[in-house]
Amino acid sequence: MNPVQERELFEEKSVLSAVFRLAFPTVVGQIILVLYNMADTFFVGMTGNDAMLAAVTVCMPAFMVLSAISNLFGVGAASVIARAMGVRDIERAKHSSAFAFWGCLSVTALYSLAAYLFRDVFMDLLGGTNPEVHQNAVAYLICTVVCGGVLTSVSVLFSHLIRAEGRAVHASAGIAIGGALNIALDPLFMFVLLPPGREALGAAIATTVSNALSLLYFSLVLLRIRKRSLLRFGLSMEMFRQRIPAAVFSAGLPACVMTLFENVSYAVLDKLMSLAGLSMQAGIGVAKKVNMLAHCMVRGISQGALPLIAYNYASKNIERMRASLRVSHAASVCAAAVCMGLNLALANRMIGLFIRTDSDSLRYGTEFLRILCIGGPFSASAYTIISFFQATGHGKKSFLLAILRKGIVDIPLMLLLNRVLPVYGIVLATPLADALCCAAANAMLVAFLKQTRRPVIMMAEC
Repeated sequence: MNPVQERELFEEKSVLSAVFRLAFPTVVGQIILVLYNMADTFFVGMTGNDAMLAAVTVCMPAFMVLSAISNLFGVGAASVIARAMGVRDIERAKHSSAFAFWGCLSVTALYSLAAYLFRDVFMDLLGGTNPEVHQNAVAYLICTVVCGGVLTSVSVLFSHLIRAEGRAVHASAGIAIGGALNIALDPLFMFVLLPPGREALGAAIATTVSNALSLLYFSLVLLRIRKRSLLRFGLSMEMFRQRIPAAVFSAGLPACVMTLFENVSYAVLDKLMSLAGLSMQAGIGVAKKVNMLAHCMVRGISQGALPLIAYNYASKNIERMRASLRVSHAASVCAAAVCMGLNLALANRMIGLFIRTDSDSLRYGTEFLRILCIGGPFSASAYTIISFFQATGHGKKSFLLAILRKGIVDIPLMLLLNRVLPVYGIVLATPLADALCCAAANAMLVAFLKQTRRPVIMMAEC
């Protein structure tokens, strides 16, 4: 995409067309991403081993910390880059991408080291206290987080940076390639190359290899577009003089905290379920993964629209910014509502794809999915508004909503409702928290949009 096409996309194309062009490839990439996450569960479920199925579930929060790190630097830098493009500050965009790359690389390496040193503690805290679950979970952790952590995190970072320039197709293709390869490699490593009983490790190896190939794709794309792209990765003290770190963290910290708190929330849920029994732990693990589809679609729409909103906010085209928000918000809520309807109607069949036996874990998974999916439309609305505040550089607002969405409300609700309605109350806490956060997010958005009608608009720092 050359500068003329870039300006046409951000400034002239109809808002519906621009959002679709930016969001559609991102949504496709996110769907493939959730499918490959489901693939691990699907193939492990073929073993009929609840302990191995629980092990993959237990590792999910530890693995998703990598997404939190890449979101911290990737979403933050994407917002800064898009707003810098909106005011034609080319140098700021270049320094932002460089800081994001080296920051993401360093923090991920430290996290991977910590995961290796404290691997047993990690797994016990996440609910992997059962000896068989623990053994499989540690093997999965070492392969995906310790050995493949940097590959995964930097790959996701590159997708954010490339999308910030409006290259949504390239950004999503890399994610899609990694997901498709994971799905293809899972059965090869799980049932052909490794002996029986090592299926969880096989799934982990497939994930790491596919993320490495995804990173290779992004590296080749960046090499090919280097003469037309603003993205640069050379270290310079100028990034600190321009206060790039503060700007990146302001926009990216809410995305990071939201992912971290989601992991903490899932870890608490898994821990409480592990105390209730292995069949319940396996059931909730599958239900969460099936329910991820709606969230990933919403995330794709929000991430796709973020550069468009950020660019027009910085260039003071407020009407176009507001229209972009309306379109992305409506699309997100509608997508989540459709997913909710499908999950309510087909819950037993959806869970049955992963748990093949007529067991307690199948029954619990079905019931848990029907409870979880109710929060989908509320979560979609709140997530879109959080992403909007990230795009406009209002870090405090997005940060407050991020910790409200996961952590502040849902964990106390889990503990409270578990006393009132054992086990099912733990699951019910999630949609209730989503509804409360949705109400708060919309109230904050209405107040913010009223301010944008004033003749003089105080712009957030790029």
